[in-house]
Amino acid sequence: MSRGLARGPKGRGKQVGTIVGVVALVGAGGWFAGTQMQSPADAAASRRPPEVRPVTVAVEHRKLTATVIAQGGVEFGAPQGVSLSGSVGSAGGSGEAEATQRVTKLPQAGATLREGSVLMQVNGRPVFVLRGSVPMYRSLGPSSSGDDVRQLQSALRRLGHDPGAVSGDYRQGTASAVGRWYQGKGFQAHQPGVADQQQLGDLEAAVTDAQRAVLAARGGGAEAGSDGGGKGGSGASGPPVSGEASALELRAARQQLDRANAALSAFTATYGTKVPAGEVVFLPELPVRVDKVKVRLGGTPDGEVATVTSSDVVVRAVVPGADGSLLREGMAARVETADGTRVRGVVAQVGGTGPQADAGKDADGTGEEEKEEDEAGSEPDVGADPSAPVQLVISVPDPGTLKNQSGGTAKVTIEVGASKGAVLVVPVAAVHTSADGKARVQVQRDGQVVNVPVTVGLSAAGQVEVKADGGSLDEGDQVVVGR
Repeated sequence: MSRGLARGPKGRGKQVGTIVGVVALVGAGGWFAGTQMQSPADAAASRRPPEVRPVTVAVEHRKLTATVIAQGGVEFGAPQGVSLSGSVGSAGGSGEAEATQRVTKLPQAGATLREGSVLMQVNGRPVFVLRGSVPMYRSLGPSSSGDDVRQLQSALRRLGHDPGAVSGDYRQGTASAVGRWYQGKGFQAHQPGVADQQQLGDLEAAVTDAQRAVLAARGGGAEAGSDGGGKGGSGASGPPVSGEASALELRAARQQLDRANAALSAFTATYGTKVPAGEVVFLPELPVRVDKVKVRLGGTPDGEVATVTSSDVVVRAVVPGADGSLLREGMAARVETADGTRVRGVVAQVGGTGPQADAGKDADGTGEEEKEEDEAGSEPDVGADPSAPVQLVISVPDPGTLKNQSGGTAKVTIEVGASKGAVLVVPVAAVHTSADGKARVQVQRDGQVVNVPVTVGLSAAGQVEVKADGGSLDEGDQVVVGR
């Protein structure tokens, strides 16, 4: 009994503490529940949308520039294929056998070819490069005439080998100049072959035999001095035929002599130093750069043997038709390569237009004929479909900085319009057009939105030039672009 009374006060203390803790916990839970409970009015108010506030942008005061931007590739300009127009080492003479054509020295990729340079060698013979707009299409030699001969004569004169008159007729002066030119390059010009030499001997012998026949028909050698036509002669003439000679035989002998002289004259007119069709390549512009070699050593020089370009560096790009319609040749451009190199450029070609390589040159490639200048620049050739892509060529006046960039990419920026100095500029989204066609912007001032009539100017890259028309609009004003 005394043991139970001793433990009574301590047990009762624990019970009181437990009861107090439970009451405190219940009270805290009730308070938390009370804070989370809302009346129907409070719940409805909490579901109301937030107050709509306009989205504004500050008016800027600056120069506005409209640009066309395109991505393109850096390459050397004016690429063109080079082919040989005939055999090398053979001028197509009578009975002249053509040897199998084999490349014995390749074009050198990256090499610069100037007038008179040797592009390559075939069977040990040179293939020269000369300036001219008429392609080489035949062998040139004595009796040849035409624009291609005139080109050759002009080139010989530029190279310091005077051919005489630049007449377009291949004569002895031209033949001599060709011989000196080849010799100066370490080669021998094409001379008549064995077959041609044999034919010349046969024709000369035929003339001699015909002369003797005329003398025999006259009845004696006393008249030989008057009948000797010789090489290239015009026939026999002399005193009347003696009674012992047959007039018919004499007439026949003279006709045979005329035919022999004519054949000899025709052959000697084409006999001499020649330029085989495959030993010269005429190109409209020189110097050029060898870009690609398309033959192999020991192979045959069929088709294109190489591709050449100008030494100029260009950027080729494609822009949408809508942008192409804004571009004109001669516009300034900015070029930035992938490594950050920046250079100035000029629009050289838009679409299918652009300067031709041989524009303004006469037949001999000397450029002596007057060239008409188009001061306004040509119109872009965008075709019937305005959305069709337009090809663009940008020339670089200082190509040296981009020569090592060939094959890389570049960004081209072309300014197609600009405001006259600094103007007020706002986003296009800030301009609204009313039913009567008048433009306006909404300006937020002192918590109020005010309509300000404006006149719209140049638009570029989502920005537009504006000028207040009967209202106040200043730099820094907040214009509404959305809500």
